[in-house]
Amino acid sequence: MKIIMFIIRWPIGQLILLLSFIFSPKAVKRGVDEQQELDKSTENLALYQLPACPFCVKVRRSIKRNALKIELRNISCNDGFRQELISEGGKRTVPCLRIEKDEKVQWLYESGDIVNYLQKIA
Repeated sequence: MKIIMFIIRWPIGQLILLLSFIFSPKAVKRGVDEQQELDKSTENLALYQLPACPFCVKVRRSIKRNALKIELRNISCNDGFRQELISEGGKRTVPCLRIEKDEKVQWLYESGDIVNYLQKIA
């Protein structure tokens, strides 16, 4: 059963990545000072994600569209990121935005909620 799921998921994931690349959004243009201020406000954000996950693609497209600098943490390539997501975030669900503010950490799940949060920042 596991092999069948891989056979189904792998080509679909590759198609998602290809379409995301082809139809990649253009980033909004800002002045240097405005962009630096925005970059400073996003330096404590990290997105736990998987490259071919359609919901992660949705969030990454929003990040690109809004010209945000947010660290991407691929949980399939880094066991440390995966374990951190599970132990601190509480579950292995992606996308998940880690928000560190005033020495407190908030874990935001659900792609729609993450996109809404990022639009408020931008």
